[in-house]
Amino acid sequence: MQIETKLPKVGTTIFTVMSQLAVQHNAVNLGQGFPDFDGPQSLRDALAEAMNSGRNQYAPMTGIPKLREQIAQKTERLYGRKVNADTDITVTSGATEAIFAAVAAVVRPGDEVIVLDPCYDCYEPAIDLVGGRAVHVPLSLPDFSVDWQRVKDAITPRTRMIMVNSPHNPSGAVFSAQDLDTLAALTRDTEILVLSDEVYEHIIFDGLPHQSVLRHAELADRSFVVSSFGKTYHCTGWKVGYCVAPRTLSAEFRKVHQYLTFCTFSPAQWAFAHVLEHDPQHYLDLPAFYQEKRDHFRDLLQGSRFQLLPVRGAYFQLVDYSAISDKDDLNFCEWLVREAGVAAIPVSAFYETAPAAKIIRFCFAKNDKTLADAAERLRAL
Repeated sequence: MQIETKLPKVGTTIFTVMSQLAVQHNAVNLGQGFPDFDGPQSLRDALAEAMNSGRNQYAPMTGIPKLREQIAQKTERLYGRKVNADTDITVTSGATEAIFAAVAAVVRPGDEVIVLDPCYDCYEPAIDLVGGRAVHVPLSLPDFSVDWQRVKDAITPRTRMIMVNSPHNPSGAVFSAQDLDTLAALTRDTEILVLSDEVYEHIIFDGLPHQSVLRHAELADRSFVVSSFGKTYHCTGWKVGYCVAPRTLSAEFRKVHQYLTFCTFSPAQWAFAHVLEHDPQHYLDLPAFYQEKRDHFRDLLQGSRFQLLPVRGAYFQLVDYSAISDKDDLNFCEWLVREAGVAAIPVSAFYETAPAAKIIRFCFAKNDKTLADAAERLRAL
């Protein structure tokens, strides 16, 4: 049977490829972005309690009221944005679902969506599937900052959405308040919407505040803001996230969500509602928790031939390997997993047109032994 693919540029995601190679070669997996440690015991206990008490049937399509209320309280407490738990918050089956639902809800055939390269690999397929066109604007090297003049130059009458991500995957760069002001100025008096991917909102370092789009009233009024419980609570396999958007945008978002997954794993929603209410200190302590891992991993790599780039947020360390090899980043990552026994991700996988820089990504959301084992192998190169 001949099938004309709707996603001709898409193959198996690089994260799956590198994780499979890691298994084949018994390598330390610093590639795919997931912790190798469990979330809080209180969360796991709350999940078991929810299952054992019969919370096992369909949740409401938008999410259980208690969880949406806790998200609303957290949003106001952290970002000063008062949102309506009933109309502005939707619980989703992971952030990837939320991103797809937001794009599908408002992007029409022929519309353009500006994405900032390097960007996460689920963005463009979502745009393609609804008939839109991704317009790639590269971030500025070496600091992965946004060149807002280039963004402005990319805006056309067909521009429907701008997608942003802070803290940024893969670079760890973060937005400043001035970035938000500039984005607001670019979209003012237009019909352009914003999709802000903030799944690493609580993983930000060196005392920096997370500049959520929700802090900026003008932007919040035209934005879908996507967050991830999996990233915050070290349980990426549960696939629970949420989207905060104004009533009008949320109404369109929910039209897609209800026929995409309808609702999200019910016991987990009760568990997250419990920890948000009874253990808010967890997400408040997360910056220090991951900053310690960042600093420890960077210390372990001292004496290696990798050049470490700055990391201000998220849980990834970019390194320049040009002192080790002249291979391109994909071939180097394949060599690294085979010969050194460490899996990484080539940064070119996040680009439409990758620059010549020789940069790969390691994930440091790992326990100390995993990081030590990986670093020992990397220092030997």
